[in-house]
Amino acid sequence: MSIVQSEASEARKLLPIIDVSGLHDSAIDRRAVARGLRLACTNTGFFYITGHGIPTELVDRVFQQSREFFALPMEQKLALSMTQSACRHGYEPLKAQTLEAGAPPDLKEGFLAGEDLAADHPAVRNDPANIGPNQWPPQLHEFKGVMTSYVREMKSLANTLMHGLALSLDLEESYFDDFCREPILTLRLLHYPPQPLNPAPNEKGCGAHTDWGGITVLLQDAAGGLQVQHADGSWITAPPIAGTFVVNIGDLFARWTNNLYRSTLHRVINKSGRDRYSVPFFLDGRSDHLVSCIPTCVGEKRLFPDTTVRGHLEEMVRRTYAAAG
Repeated sequence: MSIVQSEASEARKLLPIIDVSGLHDSAIDRRAVARGLRLACTNTGFFYITGHGIPTELVDRVFQQSREFFALPMEQKLALSMTQSACRHGYEPLKAQTLEAGAPPDLKEGFLAGEDLAADHPAVRNDPANIGPNQWPPQLHEFKGVMTSYVREMKSLANTLMHGLALSLDLEESYFDDFCREPILTLRLLHYPPQPLNPAPNEKGCGAHTDWGGITVLLQDAAGGLQVQHADGSWITAPPIAGTFVVNIGDLFARWTNNLYRSTLHRVINKSGRDRYSVPFFLDGRSDHLVSCIPTCVGEKRLFPDTTVRGHLEEMVRRTYAAAG
């Protein structure tokens, strides 16, 4: 292969950058954004977005509060252990999760939160395993307010993206509105120490995996480390780009589209030599919403039976633990 051919091949593997501000503009502009979304989702299922409207000041405060949280003494973080929460909101220690079967535990610690709903809220009563109250660190007085504001902004952005995805599938913009009503959603703060100089075989910050749900909107700092698997099996680096988020399709949405849109393996290896912080936001949808093959995606054969959001997530848990066993 010539140098020119090699460079062209690598260029085709770059994740696209899509300005989604057009989703708030004219029908022509919204359709133009939708075409870009469709191309990205049928290719790698990953893309960057600009024009999202999330204030830079809020992003900076999220990172600052995240750094302050993970710098707390271990006993203060463990006092918020997610094992104390029916819906798994709270602190997750380093090496508590192994996302890649057969690999060592992930070199990351996390904090999980959702919409802060009281135990008697109808959505919580309907699905207490996925929706419920948060645990907040009492030592950090701004933490709750910052994260609550960020969840609200992310929920609005995710709804806008779902409108664009509906258009990209030749559906009415409102097609996913019921899916987005009182949804299962998760904000996850992540801290990755530097990759060890002599890591165990296949040891990573985050093992290769796909996301289970609808869509993920990822905020990453300048350290880098995110990699996305290309269709040819190689790994694409997804470097931080200031002012952007990385968005990807999850297994549920891929299932919904009859695998027209791709849920793609990705991983993190923190080779920066310093701490890495990232903040994925997962929109998984309303618990009892029906997930039935989208009419514009049926093709010659339906690949999956009907299910619900909760049924899909429960199925993913069963598969994961069966594979682990």
